[in-house]
Order: sequence, then structure tokens, then C-alpha cells
Amino acid sequence: MNITMLGTGLIGRFYTQTIQRGRSADKVTTVYSRTQASADRFAKEYGATLATTDMTAAIADPRTQLVVVGLPNHLHEEAVLAAAKAGKGVLCTKPLGRTAAEAYRMLQAVEKAGVFAGYLEDLVYTPKTLKALQSVSAGALGTVLWARSRETHPGPHSDWFFDKQLSGGGAIIDMGSHCIEIARNFIGKHIRPVEVMCWGDTQVHPIDAEDHAVGMVRYENGAMGQFECSWSFRGGMDLRDEVSGTEGTIWLNHWLRTGFEMFTATGQNGYVAEKAEGDKGWLFPVGDEEASLGYPTMFDDMFAAYDAKKAPMETFYDGYVVNAIMDAAYASMQTKRWEAVQLADWRGASDVPHVSVRRDYDADYHLIKEELMPDGSTKVIVRHKQTGALEQRVQR
Repeated sequence: MNITMLGTGLIGRFYTQTIQRGRSADKVTTVYSRTQASADRFAKEYGATLATTDMTAAIADPRTQLVVVGLPNHLHEEAVLAAAKAGKGVLCTKPLGRTAAEAYRMLQAVEKAGVFAGYLEDLVYTPKTLKALQSVSAGALGTVLWARSRETHPGPHSDWFFDKQLSGGGAIIDMGSHCIEIARNFIGKHIRPVEVMCWGDTQVHPIDAEDHAVGMVRYENGAMGQFECSWSFRGGMDLRDEVSGTEGTIWLNHWLRTGFEMFTATGQNGYVAEKAEGDKGWLFPVGDEEASLGYPTMFDDMFAAYDAKKAPMETFYDGYVVNAIMDAAYASMQTKRWEAVQLADWRGASDVPHVSVRRDYDADYHLIKEELMPDGSTKVIVRHKQTGALEQRVQR
């Protein structure tokens, strides 16, 4: 497959390295950058045969089958609409838009044009996450009650991230977009997000947007998604997820403390891992960064879906829902109250029953808890089905 890559920054490099790794037949043949020098340098490094500062020309290249958008947030809509107009399939990095309204226009454009579209949310494609999702789907955790996702680091690598007009926000739009979609996958993307409570503030950086935020997303069935994101965390990049269900728990650590730790007094005079703050002392290198971040499995899914003419795991509609949740989070930051998630187009389930798991102890009692005590006895706490009275029993 011939691909046009829009963007030559960090994300464009990660994407291109992933697409062309190994003996892949997929190639980035056309590259667009906002400066010719960057486009030429990128093309030479990765073997692209057309390098241009003309986005329309890059998209319209007759060899191109699929357009990949790896641009700053404020250019996503322009790029996606141009791809749809040209009749080209398009993959867009997260967040889809700066707002839900912007994301919805992109969704409508690709659907009206009838072109393939995929939302490049890599962190739901990490090997650990996909394995965990299989376990949840198989019932290992019972009913998911709570999903917490955390991404923190010392701050982004490019200046435009810190410009609220260009990016659309701060740490929430940058990293909260990952965390929100991870929780949606574990809770169930068919379950509607209802409302959001969010705290966010600018604690460290002299910018207009938030550099630290914590939010809760309540879903229609009573499940809770929690996101934590910060540009104020020191020590590298921390990517962790926790999922709690009625029958089990999953903990995931994707970046720090993953089994590769190294101490060096002299340093290694080079790159260690994304967002690492130095190359001396205790370091946490990552064996395969692209795989650990989910890029290979993400593009495998996207390309397979393209060939099969079906929807990928992550669609533009998913990107739109994430943007709507983030809109509610930003509203909650201002009002200090729960804010409704405004979805003009809901395509999931309706009237989802509230999470309710009751275990019978016997014909008259529900079981609340059973616990083995230090003295070898078993303590059982039950509640009478009719009266609601609580009772504690000790079995020896």
C-alpha cells in the first residue's frame, strides 16, 4: 500500500518507522511537512519519493491509497476534509478534533464521502491492553465497575502543544484522550458516557492550559472511568491502567518498571526512551518502543480493516465520543460540577441496566462478604432479603 504521511515530527516518525518495519510491503511514498527542509530530510531518511509543503498535492498524489494525519491538532480538520474530498482513505492521530463539534464535522465528511477512516489511538492497541481486553471479554473480571488510566510525563516535545488555540487544551486533550478511550474499551464502548466531574489546573508551566488534571466519567450502567494526566510528573513517562470488576482486577504498567532497569554512572550519551529526563543514574529503557506503545498492532488492524472494507477497532466515531467527553471535562473544570456529555449522535446501546450483582447466601440472605480470619475461622456478612438487616456469622 502506498501512503501519504502528513507530518514529520515525532509522531510521524513513529508511524513511518512502524509502517515500514521489517519486510513490510506498505510504504510511505509521499510526505508533507510545513517546511521543505523537514520534508526533504524525512523523505531521504525513509525513502519517500515526493516531499512537499503542499498538503493538497500530497493528498492528491495518484499513487496514494491511504492518508495518515500526524499533524498538530489545529490541522486535523483541514487534512481530513481534504482527504475525504479527494476520495482517499484517512487515518488520524488522536485527538480527532480540538472539540466534539470539530470531530463531528470530520466524522460526517468521511461518512458522506464513503471513504475508509480510522482513529489512531495507539494505547488501546498495546499487547498488554489487548490481552487484558480479551480476559475481560471472556468474563475473567465479571462486570467491570471501574477503569482507571494514567498518563503523566514532564511535558510534550513541541511548542504547539502549549498553545491552547492550536492544541485545543492542555494535558487533557493531549493525554486524557488516551486515558478516556482506554476506559471506554474496558467498560464497553456500547455503554453511553453520561457525565463528567473534572479538576484541572496550571501548576507548573507558564501557559494558559491545564498541565495537570484528574477526572471521573460516569457511564449509564453505573461504571466509572477515571483519568489522570499530567505534564508536571518528573521521572519520565508513566503509563498505567487499572481495571476492577466484580470478580477480579487487572493492573497494567506499560512504560516504567516493566522489567528493564539499568544503572549507569557515566551515561550512554544518547536517547533512552520517550520522555526520559536524562541518561545517567537509574534508567528504564524500553526494548521495543513502537510495540510497547501499540503502533504495530494498531496499523495491522487499520490495514486489515482497509483491505476487508470493514470498520477498524478504533473509528472516527470513537474519536468523536472521546472529544465529547473531553468537552464535558473542560466544562466541569469551570463550573466545579458534574457536566453532561453532549452527544448529538449516539450509536451505542440504549436503556442499559445498572450494574447490580447480588449473590445469594441462602434463600433468605444475600452474601455481602466472606473472609478467612487469622484464627482460621471464616467470617460471613449477610443481609436479609426482606428486612435489609445485616448479620455477621463466624464459622469455625
